[in-house]
Amino acid sequence: MKVSDILRVKGHVLFTVPPEARLLQAVQTMAQHDIGSLVVMAHGKLVGLLTFSEVMAAVAEGEGVLGDHIVAERMDTHYEVCGPETTLDTLRRTMLEAGVRYIPVMQDDALLGVISFHDVAQAVVREQDFENQMLKAYIRDWPEDEGQPETAGAPMPASTPARS
Repeated sequence: MKVSDILRVKGHVLFTVPPEARLLQAVQTMAQHDIGSLVVMAHGKLVGLLTFSEVMAAVAEGEGVLGDHIVAERMDTHYEVCGPETTLDTLRRTMLEAGVRYIPVMQDDALLGVISFHDVAQAVVREQDFENQMLKAYIRDWPEDEGQPETAGAPMPASTPARS
């Protein structure tokens, strides 16, 4: 499975915010849409990610108050990216090794979407469910061996002693 397959199922809806937006506005957007990240765009280009982690750090530092902070002050500008042809296994490894929950999907300079760790987990479950169904169907339709008698599974008659 590839990233493009995950995006096809997930869809291409992106929630963006400009870097000069107030952090509170970004948090309200995240809460309204029940999402854990926003893509920060400036002049049509990806310039950062704002995730739940950055928001929580700002809340902790402000002792519960976001104040007048703007997104640019809190966004992550050092993020991993992947392409649509990236495999699910490579994506999982990248996320685990980099310790990230969100990865933008880029093709050339175009942003195609953002894949979350949750999206990856869903894709893995779907893939495993499909494989399990295929294996169960294969086992259920297992052909009988040609060398077996047709009474396979029936008890064998007791052997009689040989006469001398």
